[in-house]
Amino acid sequence: MVNAEMPGQPVKAYFMAIIKRGREHDVAEQVKNMPDVTEVLVTYGLWDIVARIETENLQKLDLIITEMRKITDITQTSTLVGA
Repeated sequence: MVNAEMPGQPVKAYFMAIIKRGREHDVAEQVKNMPDVTEVLVTYGLWDIVARIETENLQKLDLIITEMRKITDITQTSTLVGA
């Protein structure tokens, strides 16, 4: 189990997702309301949404991404973590 209270370096990441057709804006709203999500864009191309996340550490990022992946209309994801 990941402990979100563990100290660490602040983390910036981009979460990209492929969404079921026609559900992009609904999923974007759900993601926008999640903790530490600072921006969500509906995009055209390979990824349907891109979300920017700024959080306290990698452990907390793991918890946020895990929750995002539970959204039923998301079919595929990728995450880029900034250095």
